[in-house]
Amino acid sequence: MRKIVINRQLVPMKAHYFLWNAGTGPVVPFLSSYARQLGFSSVIVGLIYTILPISGMLAKPLFGAIADRFHCQKKIFLFAQLLTAVAFLAIFYSPQVPVDREVQFACSDGVSVFNTYPGNTADECTILQLQNTDATDDCRMECAMTDDIWTIICNDWNATQYCDPSTHTSTLDFTARVPKSKTDIFNQTVIFRIDDVVLTGGSTVRPTCTNTSISTSCSIECNDYNINDLIAAPAIPDQEVYGLYQFWVFLVLMVIGLGGPGDRRQYRGCHLLRVTRYGYQRLFGALGWGTISALAGVMIDLFSSGRSQKNYVSAFYMAAAFLVLDFVVSSRLEYKQQKLSSNILRDVGKLLVDIRIIVYLVWCICVGMCTGLIWQFLFWLIEDLAKAQGCETVSLVKTLQGLVMAIQCLGGELPFFFLSGWILKKIGHVYTMSLVLLVLGLRLSLYSILTNPWWILPIEFSNGLTFGLFFACMASYASIVAPPGTEATMQGLVGAVFEGVGVSLGSFLAGLSYNLYGGTTFLYFGIGSLIACVFHFCVQYSIKTKGNEKPINP
Repeated sequence: MRKIVINRQLVPMKAHYFLWNAGTGPVVPFLSSYARQLGFSSVIVGLIYTILPISGMLAKPLFGAIADRFHCQKKIFLFAQLLTAVAFLAIFYSPQVPVDREVQFACSDGVSVFNTYPGNTADECTILQLQNTDATDDCRMECAMTDDIWTIICNDWNATQYCDPSTHTSTLDFTARVPKSKTDIFNQTVIFRIDDVVLTGGSTVRPTCTNTSISTSCSIECNDYNINDLIAAPAIPDQEVYGLYQFWVFLVLMVIGLGGPGDRRQYRGCHLLRVTRYGYQRLFGALGWGTISALAGVMIDLFSSGRSQKNYVSAFYMAAAFLVLDFVVSSRLEYKQQKLSSNILRDVGKLLVDIRIIVYLVWCICVGMCTGLIWQFLFWLIEDLAKAQGCETVSLVKTLQGLVMAIQCLGGELPFFFLSGWILKKIGHVYTMSLVLLVLGLRLSLYSILTNPWWILPIEFSNGLTFGLFFACMASYASIVAPPGTEATMQGLVGAVFEGVGVSLGSFLAGLSYNLYGGTTFLYFGIGSLIACVFHFCVQYSIKTKGNEKPINP
């Protein structure tokens, strides 16, 4: 039997990849959904994810120059890890976008009620949960008053202290006791019954009501967070969100956490630059991302039981703990400065006038745009499909999203640490590029026709082709065509084009489209990818037949 030899020098590197991805996996995939819960629309989320890659393009050269100038590469690396941990925790405590909690007070069947306005989103799962709860909640209300309503309070409520017109004011404050089990819904309007009212001074009255023609507007704040969420409606339109401090706090923290000096390419779990020894080390990153993101999804659902909103506390603190452990492990890593070409700009600049390289960069942008849609809005689609399926699916939506991450990474990308080299050798880089666009188009189109979110799971195995194989092809092709000594620079340039242009532009357009068309956005992007596949194949065939194709040394 062959003896297994462990290279002790590489153990810290393996541990770093596992811990780094275990620290980013519980948070990064869920951040767009968390932003949605904070009250940001798809347009705002798309804009934020448009800015992040651009900020990364600016930050990395800046911090790289500082590191090279002062020979502090390792210190910058360790600093970025701690900064990410702090930023993630701070994101969890980001303030929500302001909401209005206003209801309409009215009479119905001889009792006082208040109901939400038709524009509010009625979560039927939350309503069902309230109807199955035998408890009463206190809601503090401030209602605009009219003479008719003062008459009801004086006569029907038997609150004689308000019968004197000289005591009347423009508003009235009181506490309504609301039986949760009597919550009802009609035409997307949620109706709450009031059993008792506690008036100023502490007196309790029975709020009977006979005049069914009266109504008034009230601001309200309840003790039960489920009722508050049903009542809440966005107070700020998208065009005014940019003036809110909540938006800028969230954006700055996202830039620090995801667009700062760290290598953001690692955030997606299973990236690789070459299918060599690097892949075997990076394998541990895949294990960290896939397993811990799935665990995070289960824990989010577990801690959210009985709540109308998901509780992400376990995911954020788990992420911070793993990142701190990674800091400790990474302090033992050794760093060596790589020798570079003395004429990097000149050597790389020559490539940018080559038609093959131009087509290659456009391909990177097209794949990046589709990837931006998947990264930022696949979880939105899952949540929307889950709501249509019913309360049981909604209660497990984060578990489902965690499984999506696990399959993408472990079942999709992971095998291509080993298969991508063989595939590239068999069919070549050019045909692989067309294949990636073809599978991307089919994948996005399938998303658009699903009605049950659980059917997304088998589709996620295609992520091995659309991202694992893509990244191997993108990075290795950049390394192959780059002049000696410029490989890292060329890979960095291609990565910047993929994320800084492709993912950034895709996130922006996806945010606008999802706001207008919802899940149909995936169909539009899928059709675009299929069209790009046809154009790419035709252009490459034209280059080959005209004799412009130059030999590539694999």
